[in-house]
Amino acid sequence: MFYDRAKIYVKAGDGGAGAVSFRREKYVPLGGPNGGDGGRGGDIILEADEGLRTLVDFRYRRHYKADRGEHGQGKDMHGKGAENLVLRIPAGTIIKNEGTGEIMADLTRHGQRVTIAKGGRGGRGNARFMSNTNKAPTVAERGEPGEELWLLFELKLLADVGLVGFPNVGKSTLISRVSAARPKIADYHFTTLVPNLGVVQVEDESFVMADIPGIIEGAHSGAGLGHEFLRHIERTRLLLHILDISGSEGRDPLEDFKIINQELKLHNPALAERPMLVVPNKIDVNGSEENLRRLREEFGDAYEIYPISAVTGEGIDKLLHKMIQILPEVPLIGLSADPDEHRMVQVQSEDRFVITREDGMYIITGKEIERHAAMAYLDTDDGVMRFQNILKVMGVDDALKEQGIKEGNKVSIGKLELEWSEGGQ
Repeated sequence: MFYDRAKIYVKAGDGGAGAVSFRREKYVPLGGPNGGDGGRGGDIILEADEGLRTLVDFRYRRHYKADRGEHGQGKDMHGKGAENLVLRIPAGTIIKNEGTGEIMADLTRHGQRVTIAKGGRGGRGNARFMSNTNKAPTVAERGEPGEELWLLFELKLLADVGLVGFPNVGKSTLISRVSAARPKIADYHFTTLVPNLGVVQVEDESFVMADIPGIIEGAHSGAGLGHEFLRHIERTRLLLHILDISGSEGRDPLEDFKIINQELKLHNPALAERPMLVVPNKIDVNGSEENLRRLREEFGDAYEIYPISAVTGEGIDKLLHKMIQILPEVPLIGLSADPDEHRMVQVQSEDRFVITREDGMYIITGKEIERHAAMAYLDTDDGVMRFQNILKVMGVDDALKEQGIKEGNKVSIGKLELEWSEGGQ
């Protein structure tokens, strides 16, 4: 099967926790704190690989998690950072944030990389908190949680030439004749159910040709099978519009030409500007001469027309040499793997935290406050006091009082659940 869409969950590694430790060597009075920092969690990195053609690997495994950093230890020993997790995807894959629909990256060339989820930084050990007023701190930090999100992958095949046209006009026969591709060929509609790629060699030149499954009227809005593969045409630099010039199925090839061009335009207006050669196929069939004459009269001034017979090979050499001649003049489609060029611009600044009530509990949400809660070290009085001070500085205490919080009410911040008291949480 050809899989060109996938949905996966990625979770970067959490940072390691900082250590609370003190020197206790003999003859070393007042040794002081020596708790080391935690190591950084592993990133999730996506890398384009031109050797991959589908997203089938992500159909059978949908959850990916990088390792967490090692915890800090005594004697100022810092934890080791975790290895990054690299996922290889086909070149030409667009990566979207499933929750927001934001395009995060578009990897189009072999070896391009993007860090899609960053690992959490390691927590600081108690050696970092020593000061003139606190010579023996018993506070440290938990590791910062790694980023996590659901991703949507959407593959758009990369090809120099794309074959478009109604079903059963001879696209598969043509690509099988000029390349090593061997798509299924039969005398019925929608024989081709997946796009096929083939490398075409002409003398010392070569290019990649894509056979796109048959498009019918209404494909842009979901009719037939073409709507699933119209996006693959967006990556092709040159279009070959294949027509059944014999009208063997009772359709008018001139009307077919207008319908397909309209579908391409409705799917993406930029396709209307893409260079196109018109290729009337089946000129070996009786009745093709009259339709070919009509086609030349109707569109001969607007398009270059190259009649062929994909079965006998007539006219194919002339068509191939024309493609080799004009492909160097066709500009590459400008695409970028830089995620910063795709990210949505946030005009308004986000609140530092938001308080809601649910079943009598005060729920505090916000990226910054949830990060502080996840890294809070609550095993010692010093750690609890430090976290309380953070909440006061951020204005959480005042905001809760304004909303009428009472003694004993529950407060939830991320995975942390606290009980409110008049002296603080």
